[in-house]
Formats: sequence, C-alpha cells, structure tokens
Amino acid sequence: MPQTFPRRALLAAGVGGAAAVAAPAIAQGAPELRWRLACAYPKSLDILFGGAETLARLVAEATDARFQIAVQAPGEPVPGDGVLDAVAARTVEMGYASATQGVPKDPTFALAAAVPFGLNARGQSAWWLDGGASELFAEIFSRNGLVALPAGNTGAQMGGWFRKEVKAVADLQGLKVRIAGLGAQVLAKLGAVPQATPGPQIYAALEAKTLDAAEWIGPVDDEKLGLQKVAPIYHYPGFWEGGALHHAWFNAEAWASLPKAYQVILRAAAAQVHAEVQARYDARNPKALRRLVAAGAQLRPFPQDVMEAALKAATDVYAEISAKNPDFKRVYEAMRTFRNEEYLWFQVAEYTYDNFMIRARARG
Repeated sequence: MPQTFPRRALLAAGVGGAAAVAAPAIAQGAPELRWRLACAYPKSLDILFGGAETLARLVAEATDARFQIAVQAPGEPVPGDGVLDAVAARTVEMGYASATQGVPKDPTFALAAAVPFGLNARGQSAWWLDGGASELFAEIFSRNGLVALPAGNTGAQMGGWFRKEVKAVADLQGLKVRIAGLGAQVLAKLGAVPQATPGPQIYAALEAKTLDAAEWIGPVDDEKLGLQKVAPIYHYPGFWEGGALHHAWFNAEAWASLPKAYQVILRAAAAQVHAEVQARYDARNPKALRRLVAAGAQLRPFPQDVMEAALKAATDVYAEISAKNPDFKRVYEAMRTFRNEEYLWFQVAEYTYDNFMIRARARG
C-alpha cells in the first residue's frame, strides 16, 4: 500500500523543504494576512500571470490559508507599467514585474532583468542564486523601498517581427521599432527609431505601417498577437534580452513586518515559480514556433555584421551610463565578469554538447 503524505508536506518537499521549517510557527498561531499583488502582465500572458497566481497559491497552501495574496491584473487598479512604484508606495504590498520598470529612475535596474548581450537564463539564475547579484541589488532596491526575489525567466527572446528583412546595418536606418529599455538605446545608435508602443497596440500599428517592426517576447506569447499576418519576417535572436528575469517585489516595510516563517515560505514559493516559469517557456516555445512558421512566419537570423555593430553600440551605451552612475558601473562590471566566466564553462561543455546534438538532430 503506498504511503500518503499531507498536502503541506508535499509542498514543503517541492520547494526545498523551506515550508516545513515554518510549520511549527504556523501551528502555534501565525497572523492572518491579506495582501495584494499587482501583476504587470495581463491574463493573456498566461505563463507570466500564472506565475503570480502560482506564488499566491503556494503561500496559501503552505500557511493553511492564513496568508492569502490576491493577484490583481493590470488596471485593477495599478497599471501594468506602474507596479514597482505602487509597491514602493505601499499602494499594494507586493508585485510581479520586470525590474526594467525602475530604469527611468535608475538604469542599474535594467541589469537585474535583461540587458543587450547580458546573461542567458541559466547565467541569470547562477548569478542571482550563487554569484553575488542578490547582494549587489539588495542595497539598491532597499534605497527605493523594495525587496525582490527572482521568480521566473522567459529564456532568450526573439528579435521581433519585421515587415522587411534586415540584411545589413544600413537597413536599420530610420526603422520605427517597438522596443524599450537599454535595447532601445542600442538600436537608436544603429539608426533605428525606438517606439514605446503598448503590447495590445502592436498589431494595429504594424498593419497601419506606423511601425516597421516590433519585438515582444517569444513564440508562445507572440503567437497570441498574430503578428505574422502583418510583419512576416521573424528575426532572431533578441540580443537585448538573452534571459529576461522577472521578480516578485515586496514593499520593504511590509516585508520587514512579516514573521520569519512567512518570509521563508515566500522565498520558497518564489523559487518554485522561478523554476516553473522557465520550464513552461522551454516546453511550449518549440510547438508555438512550429505553428507560427506554418502560419506564414519567415525565420531569419540577424546578420553577423548587425550583431557585431549592436555589440559595439551596447558597449558604448554601458560606458556612457557608467561614467555617470557609479552603481551601474559597479554592477555592470560584476555582471560582465560573471558572464565571461560562465561562457568559458559553457564553451567547454554545454555548447559543445548542444552543438553536437543540434547537428545530430539535423541529420535525423
């Protein structure tokens, strides 16, 4: 007869056993809390919005529903691009969003999410969990009234949808491209004209030719927009987001007020979400990419000269920001050093193995 276990015990095992540590404190009567989580992503982005829902569910299960988190979609009432500000002001206790929302106040925030030619998804996780990033950013976030936990990664993103193929750097001149963050600054140096078009408006803007191109996320999310109908060239890779990290954000005072057991449970739940979000993108993107190609998408790599020019432009952008912002300089140099070490290892084992398997697959 198979042995059975209580649901909370299973949850504790699934998130590294951290919840089990908290169980005695909960049994002794931890407080009942009702928090609000403002999510930056609409319900249509079901992997990312689902990550916020999973976090809330895990916390409720681990605390016998004593700690409940209500997940709010964009506009309920916090706008999707205002999550970090709302959390810092304690309009809500927590949020789920990309650190790029903090870039207008401090470009250092971009390094916590994804920057052109930065870390890939595995590198991001390694840097945050064992490479010193969490300590580097803790002080910066604290100054802004925030605490953050890694909670998901999209993996390397696509280069976006173009009405005409980019065959050389000259093809970027005057190109109106929907793109944000430091990637926008890099493309601007190459002659493109970045546009801050909201996601729901991308299709109409491409159709009306007020946009020439638009980056979004990757196959599983891009498919929902149907962009292959109005901009069939699907360029790759999205060199500005080689591993887009997302965080669970907490108001610093609200976080400090939590019992230690609840902090442990939140850390464990965020770690579980971090693994699940990445896994879902990796599992679902291949099939979505096949469907997009069948529907008319034309896959095209960015030419080598475009990639080289973009890398140089990115290096120039980082030097310009570093000259004005000591925090950015310190964190960027730490990230760059870590990235270079990671690629030393990836080149020896990961890349060699992947390259062999890709060729073997091509041979059938």
